[in-house]
Formats: sequence, C-alpha cells, structure tokens
Amino acid sequence: MKIEISNIANLPSRFGKYKIKAFKEGFKEHLAIYKEPFGDVTNVRIHSECLTGDAIGSLKCDCRDQLEASLKFIEEHSGMVIYLRQEGRNIGLLNKINAYALQDKGLDTIEANHQLGFKADERTYEIVDFILKHFGITKINLLTNNPLKLMGLKCVEVIARVPIVIEPNEFNEGYLRVKKEQMGHILDEK
Repeated sequence: MKIEISNIANLPSRFGKYKIKAFKEGFKEHLAIYKEPFGDVTNVRIHSECLTGDAIGSLKCDCRDQLEASLKFIEEHSGMVIYLRQEGRNIGLLNKINAYALQDKGLDTIEANHQLGFKADERTYEIVDFILKHFGITKINLLTNNPLKLMGLKCVEVIARVPIVIEPNEFNEGYLRVKKEQMGHILDEK
C-alpha cells in the first residue's frame, strides 16, 4: 500500500513542545508526535485513537490518561507517540458505540465485540513498523501495558517495556479487569 507522508510541523501543546508528522494509509491518517533527540534507544508509545476518551474525557476507559502520561513522559525523556487511527480497537466509532450499548446491558468489552462479529482486538501494527523505519528507529523502550504490542512489531528490537500505571475509577474498573484477566495486560507494575 502507498503511504503519503506530510511535512514536519511544530506542535506546542499543554504537555510540551513537539514535532508532528502525518502518515496517510488509505483512508486512515496516523500521527507521529515526537521530541528529539531520540538516542540509541527511542521511547515509543503506540496509542490507538479513542475519541470518547482522548477528546471527550470518557471515564469508561483509561485511554486519555495513558495518552497524557505518555506525552508527559516523552516531553521529559524525548521519544515518540504514534497515534494510530484505529478507533475502538479498530472496529470503528459506530461499532464502538454499539459495543458501548451492549456493555450498558451487562456485556464486557470482549463479549460486546464478539456479539458484533469482531475479535477482542482488531488492531494491526504494520504502519507502526513503517513509521519507525521512516525515522530510522531500530531499538525502542515501549510505553505499554499491552503484550500484543510487544509481539506486533517486526522491524525493531524492544529493549524494555515501560509500564503506564493509571488509577482506576468507578466507571472503568471492570474494563481494566477484563484487560488484565482476559487480554493479559500488565496493569499493576510501577
């Protein structure tokens, strides 16, 4: 697939001053938000889009908290946040809201996805490999709790996993429990 790449622009934000570059893959446009210098081992967060959490501040997930923690980490230590346009574990916004409605009826996130005909997690990481190669990054410290991300990268060596520990709230405790118990997320390390 052909990937279109934008120019580099400055991105001052409430978390720090970054550079930003977009990568267009078909109809999806992904971002690399970064602060140099990278060094021999680059700190990288792969963050999948979550409109309800990232932009609206939903308390049903920990997405916004993870994104903000990652941006703060990158501001302090340099590195990159790769923002993937894979809403709702890549089932899309419409299906994510339908999954929310099923969760309101008592299903957990995995059961809701299965009820809609999807796997628990439909995300892929080929574009991440492309972006990392584009920047010449070969060794990373991966900011994640998700073991699938550790296994999903093919073009880099993961030197270390940096945990992102977020305090649960009354609305996302069940969601986080499912991530830990059924998806193998490592949530309780500091």
